[in-house]
Amino acid sequence: MARQHIQPTLKERVMRDDDFIVSKADLKGRITYSNQVFAEFSGFDENEYMGKQHNLVRHPDMPRCIFKMLWQHIENGEEIFAYVKNICKDGSFYWVLANVTPSRDVQGQIVGYYSVRRKPNPRALEVIAPLYRELLQIEQNAGSRDAIPAALTHMHNLLQKKGVSYERFILDLQGL
Repeated sequence: MARQHIQPTLKERVMRDDDFIVSKADLKGRITYSNQVFAEFSGFDENEYMGKQHNLVRHPDMPRCIFKMLWQHIENGEEIFAYVKNICKDGSFYWVLANVTPSRDVQGQIVGYYSVRRKPNPRALEVIAPLYRELLQIEQNAGSRDAIPAALTHMHNLLQKKGVSYERFILDLQGL
C-alpha cells in the first residue's frame, strides 16, 4: 500500500511510556529492519514495508524542512533528535521523539541509519504541533522550489531568537 493512498484521519494513537519503535534503513532510506512495535503502530505487515522507503509512514502534516535537516545531520555522520508525526496504514497518526544515528561498518563508513523512537512529552507537542503547522504553511506559500529553504530560514531565525541550537531546542522541549 503506497503512502499517498492513505486518507489521514484525526484519530491519534499514543505510544505507551515503555515503548520503543526501532528500525534500520539503508543509505537510500529503505527499511532493512524493524521491531514489532514499528509494525504495531504503523499498522503495516512486515512484507508491506520491508525494503520500502521509510517515508511510507510520513504524515502529510510534516514539514519537509524537518526531514531536510534530519538527512543533513545523518549524512554528515551526526545523530539528530526530532519530533515526527507518522501516519498509520488506517489513516490514524502517532507522534514520536526520534533519535536517528548513522550506522557504520568496521572502516567507519556510513552503511545505513538506525532510529529509535519513543513517546514524546505531550507538553512538547503543544509547542511542536503549531510550529510544524506554521512551517508547513511557509512551505506551501513559498512554492515547490523555495519551500524548504523558506521554512529552514524561519526555523533558523526562531532558534537564533531563542539563542539555542536545534538539538537543545528539541531536548529542552522533551524535558518540559
